[in-house]
Amino acid sequence: MLRPRDIVELGTHYGYSCFAFAEAVKRLGLNTTISALDSWEGDDHAGHYGHEVYDYVSGVAQRDYPDTVRLIPGWFAQSRHLFQDASVDVLHVDGRHGYEDARADYTEWRSAVRDGGVILFHDIAERENGFGVWRLWDEVADPTRSFAFEHGHGLGVLAVGEVEHEPLRALFDADEATAALVRADAERLGQVVARQAWLESVVEDAERAWAEVRLRAVHEDELQSQIDALKDSTSWRLTAPLRSLGRLRRRRG
Repeated sequence: MLRPRDIVELGTHYGYSCFAFAEAVKRLGLNTTISALDSWEGDDHAGHYGHEVYDYVSGVAQRDYPDTVRLIPGWFAQSRHLFQDASVDVLHVDGRHGYEDARADYTEWRSAVRDGGVILFHDIAERENGFGVWRLWDEVADPTRSFAFEHGHGLGVLAVGEVEHEPLRALFDADEATAALVRADAERLGQVVARQAWLESVVEDAERAWAEVRLRAVHEDELQSQIDALKDSTSWRLTAPLRSLGRLRRRRG
């Protein structure tokens, strides 16, 4: 609905949300830049990993979204100077999930978002294992400019400055019954997408398995053809007595 020109994501990991943004941009035909920031080293919640994750994300970005997604490795604070104040339409806060870390990211990057833009907070429903984004969300979620999706890990939507778009205003002003319907629809649609992704992965796995089976069959056919050709060769016929003698010696031994 915002038709954003600039999206910034703090915390990308395998790129699931980044590529969801990118796919939406592609389908809507928007001229949007998605800046994905991550150390690609991991943390206490995501686990620690090597370069293989960055290599995977970079490969998908270059193959499917070369004109949309740009990856910016490093710590968030090191990259803040790359973005002018009030230049970002959508900011997705999804870095380290402890309260102090999330608050530091929000404090440092809040000024990068223009009035009329939106900040998304991931994991506002997670309250175990040291997660503290819910505390930050409780502090910043102005009831007149925010909406909370509660399924999955939770996602908070916070408008910056004046709400410019009527659909957003309607979302923020929704009564309790309407808000419940919106949340239920979002959860249902999310489940549909998740099932579709799972089915596509199953099909891809099956296709790879069949391709491997066919490849092995081709190799076996080629090997059998080579064996048949060898047996039909003159050298095979001439060396038949030697092979018979060898078998006779093995039996006697």
